Amino acid sequence: MSVLATNAGLSARPVSRAAGFRVELLGDWKQAIARWRDESPSTPFQHPEWYDAWYRAFAGAEGVAPLIAVVTDASTGEPAMLLPLIRRRQGRIAVIEFADLDLTDYNAPFLGSAAPRDATAVRELWHSLLSALRRTPDAADLVRFRKVAVELGGKPNPLALLDTAGSCALNGNLVTTGEDYDAWRYTLEKSVRKELERSWRVFTRNPAASFALLTDADQAQQILSTTETQQGTRMRSLGMNYVLDDASRAAFYRNLVRNSVGNGYVLVSALTVGDEVVATLLGIRTGSRYVMIRISNAGEKWSNCSPGRLIIERTMAALHRDGVREFDFSVGNYAYKRRFGVTPLPLLDISVALSWRGWPFALRDHAVGVLRNHPQLDARFRRMFGKALSREEN
Repeated sequence: MSVLATNAGLSARPVSRAAGFRVELLGDWKQAIARWRDESPSTPFQHPEWYDAWYRAFAGAEGVAPLIAVVTDASTGEPAMLLPLIRRRQGRIAVIEFADLDLTDYNAPFLGSAAPRDATAVRELWHSLLSALRRTPDAADLVRFRKVAVELGGKPNPLALLDTAGSCALNGNLVTTGEDYDAWRYTLEKSVRKELERSWRVFTRNPAASFALLTDADQAQQILSTTETQQGTRMRSLGMNYVLDDASRAAFYRNLVRNSVGNGYVLVSALTVGDEVVATLLGIRTGSRYVMIRISNAGEKWSNCSPGRLIIERTMAALHRDGVREFDFSVGNYAYKRRFGVTPLPLLDISVALSWRGWPFALRDHAVGVLRNHPQLDARFRRMFGKALSREEN
């Protein structure tokens, strides 16, 4: 049968022949999610509210166009996958990628009841998707999916079964506490546990010291403004490139906090002393899983109580009482995460050329993925070509 693709403002047209799946490409997130009958998030990032905030924030961004793929079973119409994608220019080529731009830590499709469960069905769906992407009026040159989650809600991600999937340079970082929070705390190194206890004693010597999880949208927005200021000050003092204050990214976080604090999807926590905000933490939650996405502190003045680590532990304790058992520190292998005993979560990259212009980039991406499976060789090549190891790796 014909697999149909539609784009915002365009009529449906046949784009490929495939028996198993029907692919529609839409340029409007609200239209796409309205067609999707299964909104159960596969990770906290694959949530309608995350992408609603994302697509609204980047609606006017130059060179970025929404391109959401809705894949259904061709014979029954049951939902198979929804992929929140964009098309954007990167130098000389046009790339199809997830709606991310360094904001979505884990990329993955929404899965429906007809999602493929074996490699053969996944390849069939993938062929249908690539065929649809090649036939769009504004055809792209490369599909480049980064930070693809391997598991979704405890089940394999169908995209992880593709032959083109390779290891990603980044990984997630997960802590599973179990039912007894105090028992988990005693799994930490003694020096870490004692330091957290000491930090709380030092912080609470001030009678105005407090910790709070904020449920009021206006108060949460005020804390987010402090997060922006504190993060920007710290990153610039370290000489690091800080991009979260550009207009679109800042609008994304403000959209997210404004619309989702009240329903419990977005969680904002803060350590304060009177009117002074000492540390902030922004995260998202679905069910028993919580992901930390932004953290900040007031700097040297409060360094004697390690406010960054302290707000993490206080937030974990509060959320554990409310049923959270999985605490995800997201991507980035920083030392403070290792102190909490995180377990690395592997992620995948997928690159496929859609045109002759995309072939050199797909081949390069594949070669880089192969090198990642040989860390010593990878480090040698990076030194040869003058690419320094990151702060996280040193």
